[in-house]
Amino acid sequence: MTTEELLKKVKLIELKSKKRLNSLFLGEYHSSFKGAGMAFSEVRQYQFGDDIRKIDWNKTARFNEPFVKIFEEEREMISIILVDISASMNFGTRKQFKNETVAEISATLALSAIKNNDKVGLILYSDKIDSFIPPKKGNSHVIKIIKTIVEAEPRQAETNLTVVFDFLLKTIKRKSTLFLLSDFDVSNFEKSLSIITKKHDVTGIRIYDRTEGHFPDMGLIYLQDLETGKLQWVNTSSKEIRNKYADYYRKVVASTENAFIKNGAGFLNIPTDGDYTKILLNYFKGHHH
Repeated sequence: MTTEELLKKVKLIELKSKKRLNSLFLGEYHSSFKGAGMAFSEVRQYQFGDDIRKIDWNKTARFNEPFVKIFEEEREMISIILVDISASMNFGTRKQFKNETVAEISATLALSAIKNNDKVGLILYSDKIDSFIPPKKGNSHVIKIIKTIVEAEPRQAETNLTVVFDFLLKTIKRKSTLFLLSDFDVSNFEKSLSIITKKHDVTGIRIYDRTEGHFPDMGLIYLQDLETGKLQWVNTSSKEIRNKYADYYRKVVASTENAFIKNGAGFLNIPTDGDYTKILLNYFKGHHH
């Protein structure tokens, strides 16, 4: 899929659900993650060291002593889309590969940030930071982000979220909205997740293929044992063994989701063939800070 094709596809989805997406893009999305704009918040008496340009002359004349206007700092919102490009993302059986679904969701999030005049940045990661596009505004910037995602080659590597979170803490100093896209085929990230959620507004978006939890009957195959990590012959014709794998899969998925929820982060499960616009919209609707 090229950048053009993806943009076309996202535009098409946007048209198909114009009303839905417009409310996502403009209303819901923004009220969910609102930073305080250049809001005029109060008038107070002049204090030594105040900027003379902030004096409110009307009020000063009325009360015969100087009053100044206090403005809250202008808070531009920053969204950062973090995309997992580890090997497991290049997997899909139904309609499309995980990384294609990821590209579409990222494009939707990036476009919605731009429509709200927010800055948006991108991090591609695997076991390291593969690329970082710092947050900026503007359409051409979004196209660059989308292009980078579409052209990303999956890396023969595991996912390492701790590396990602460490990088974020060093690089992104202002509170930002982070969208973490992955299949979360990953372990031991909870401690660093708890640190990052104190500073940023985090949403995990798990992309999965519906066939993943179902282990096919392939007779005898050579596999790594879930418990011991040893390689051994496994009889996949045994229903009991297939169920054991399915249970294990469900447990892993549930524990990932719990880690996010427990740390006050949002979490979404999106199948590669699911209607993600609906899922995102419902999420933004319920996600008011």
